Amino acid sequence: MNNKVLVIAVHPDDETLGCGGTLLKHKAQGDAIHWLIGTTIPDNHHYFDKREQEIDKVTQLYVFDSVHNLRLKTMQVDEYSMSELISKISAVIKEIQPNIIYLPFKADVHSDHRKIFDAAYSCTKSFRYPFIRKIYMMETLSETEFAPSTKEDSFVPNVYNDISEYLEKKLDIMQVFASEIGEHPFPRSHKNMKALAILRGASAGCEYAESFMLLKEIIQ
Repeated sequence: MNNKVLVIAVHPDDETLGCGGTLLKHKAQGDAIHWLIGTTIPDNHHYFDKREQEIDKVTQLYVFDSVHNLRLKTMQVDEYSMSELISKISAVIKEIQPNIIYLPFKADVHSDHRKIFDAAYSCTKSFRYPFIRKIYMMETLSETEFAPSTKEDSFVPNVYNDISEYLEKKLDIMQVFASEIGEHPFPRSHKNMKALAILRGASAGCEYAESFMLLKEIIQ
C-alpha cells in the first residue's frame, strides 16, 4: 500500500526547508503527498498576490495531491485559541487520513511553529486518528537551530533520509520563495541548506540527507 503523507508547514517554504527532498522522494515512490499551510500574509499586503503565485508554482513542482491553507494570520498564531487551531487542523487530517505526518519541531524559536505543533500533535491520538502510523518532527533552517540551547529544546535526529537524488530539485524549488532566501551567513541560504544536507548525509553514510525526530511509530 502506498503512503499518504501530510506535511504541516506553518509558513510556505517550511515544507521545502524541512522535508523538501523527502517529499520529492515520497512522490517518486508513488506516495500521495499533501500540504497543509498554516498561515498567510494579509490580502491587502503588497506581496499577497506574489505569494499566492509562489504557492501555486510550488504545488505544481512537487505535484502535491492536495493543498490546504488555514489562512491564519502570520506572526500572530498565538492570538488563536488552542481549541480553534485543533479544530481547523483536525478537519484537514480527518479529510486526508494520512499515515505519515511531518510536523514542525516542538521547540522552534518562532512562536507560530510552537503553537501549531501543539495543536497538530493533539490531532494524532490513536483512538481518534487510527490511520496515523508515523509522526516526525522536521528540522527547519532559521527556526530549529535557534531553539534554546537546553537539553529539552535540542533537535536530536534519529531518522535520516537519503535525498542525494533530490537535493538539487529541492534547492530549485526553494528559489521560488526568492524573498525568503539570502546570502550566507543568512540562515536560509542555498549554501546553508546544502551544508546541512552534507552534515546530515555524513551522519547517515550518504551524500545528502534530511533528518527528523521520530515521535511515534505504530507497527501492526
